[in-house]
Amino acid sequence: MRRKQQGQWSFTDPWLSAEPAQELAAMSALFAADPTAAAEVEQDLAAARRKHGKTWSAGGLSGEQVLRALVAKQLRGLSYRELAFQLADSQTCRTFCRLGWSDPQPSKSALAAGIKAVRAETLEGINRRLLASAKARGIESGRKVRVDTTVVESAIHWPSDSELLWDGVRVLTRLMSRSRSALDGRCPYFANRLRRAQRRRLGALNAKTPRDRRRAYKDLLRVTEEVVVSAGQIHHALRQQEDVDPRCAALAAELERAVLLTHRVLDQTRRRVLGGESVPAQEKIVSLFEDHTDIICKDRRETLYGHKICLTSGASSLILDCFVLHGNAADASLADTMIERQIDIYGRAPRQAAFDGGFASKTNLTTLKGRGVEDVAFSKRRGLEILDMVRSEWVYRRLRRFRAGIEGIISWLKRVFGLDRCTWRSLPSFHAYVWSSILSFNLLVLARHLLA
Repeated sequence: MRRKQQGQWSFTDPWLSAEPAQELAAMSALFAADPTAAAEVEQDLAAARRKHGKTWSAGGLSGEQVLRALVAKQLRGLSYRELAFQLADSQTCRTFCRLGWSDPQPSKSALAAGIKAVRAETLEGINRRLLASAKARGIESGRKVRVDTTVVESAIHWPSDSELLWDGVRVLTRLMSRSRSALDGRCPYFANRLRRAQRRRLGALNAKTPRDRRRAYKDLLRVTEEVVVSAGQIHHALRQQEDVDPRCAALAAELERAVLLTHRVLDQTRRRVLGGESVPAQEKIVSLFEDHTDIICKDRRETLYGHKICLTSGASSLILDCFVLHGNAADASLADTMIERQIDIYGRAPRQAAFDGGFASKTNLTTLKGRGVEDVAFSKRRGLEILDMVRSEWVYRRLRRFRAGIEGIISWLKRVFGLDRCTWRSLPSFHAYVWSSILSFNLLVLARHLLA
């Protein structure tokens, strides 16, 4: 018989029967089985609080809540504003992040502060314990692995020389304008060259002839040099006052960094535009804001700006390891490193390993066999005999097909978990962003194995 009215409300948070909710419930159980993770994140939050002082706050969120919010963000590809809305609107999301009925709603700035405080080393450690749990449950043993590389781009605009010079002028001008109030009337005079730099930047971009472009670049270089000289004078004035006002020390450090980076942009522009020199990629700077960014050329087809990462996946589709590279190292130089890292994770080498053709070399084959890998399959033989790599042609075909699966895993990571482009600033945050995507991916894959 239908009830006329609802009885007392339940304060428990039952999970919905829908598949996404059940996956979140399984992921929540995995977090609950690892109390060390929350303690480690809490240590990162405490370190951020000591570093930034009273101005820093994670909105009262615990280490466990911050970690769960990080996973919820990467799992759904949400911005901080969208994550704050989901935590206010979705009871399932609140339950996963352990927010009770009476808990205050965290703001997007509090969520950003907390999530950005979690270090990459912490996330990597949590991921390794997750792999240990998968091994104990018989889901992933690490005996059969596949390795491939991809590129995660930095959040920068296209790095033309005129754009970089314009960035230098506007950043230095902004910092010098902020220095006026800190120096309290003792700031050296400087001319605002933003409009002139903007016109020369557009002139270089839209020039119809090489002569017009060269003329625009020459004047843009002169303007940038003038601004750099003014910034050097203000930097000296700030250093003299840094013992009196702590704001001066912070502004002087920012100004010094911006001047050094702008000097590098000036040098490479003179060499490339005026001198006609081909500047090596290792000597170039492609962003004043993300100066750690590498130039990655993929098979002479396209140029990407970010960092190359090397991924190892197992038969369960879990990501067993990730290595963020600095520079555009050849794939052939990474095979031994990735197997050595597998030995560190599992205590022994995998029995079978499948690699892309770029990893193939006789030296790599000999080294990996010496480390205890029984079957080593490169998708392109590069002059190697099949029976030297594996026991039979049948095994080679199976491993080649197995290796192709990592292409789909990388595609899934890029499309769903945001691994195509890092949206966090600074190199440590880049590492943390990569590991947050991988940890979220592994949690979802392991949850689906447990529900299957």
